[in-house]
Amino acid sequence: MIIETDLLYAYVKENDWLKPLATRILREISEGKHGTVHASREALHELYYVSMDEGVSLDEYITRAAAVTAIDNLEFHPTTYKVDLLALVLMKQYRVSSIFDAYHAATVLSLEEDLTLISTDTVYDRIPGITRIDPRDIE
Repeated sequence: MIIETDLLYAYVKENDWLKPLATRILREISEGKHGTVHASREALHELYYVSMDEGVSLDEYITRAAAVTAIDNLEFHPTTYKVDLLALVLMKQYRVSSIFDAYHAATVLSLEEDLTLISTDTVYDRIPGITRIDPRDIE
């Protein structure tokens, strides 16, 4: 299972409509309730850009990045040229407009053992093979 940036971002923001749910789910991940959960390393880049757009200082971003990378049982996967190319193909083939969404999809498809992605973003529903779970449906 892979977690998308929307939950990570909600977790580190002071106020976000998804924050209570993100906090609960990330606590459960840390406690091992969901086994090892994966994330694309590109989530850290996306977190950087949305934080900067929000007007966050670099020091605050570093704190945010440290907070999400310190979560037990959350493993960040680096990109490879194969993931890079797959992300670009997914953008073209399934009209994925965000490079970050494409990276999350390519990462989950490259994991092979579990093609489940936790996200509120419905773009993943267009990509065959990926099962998206809305975090609001996780009990």
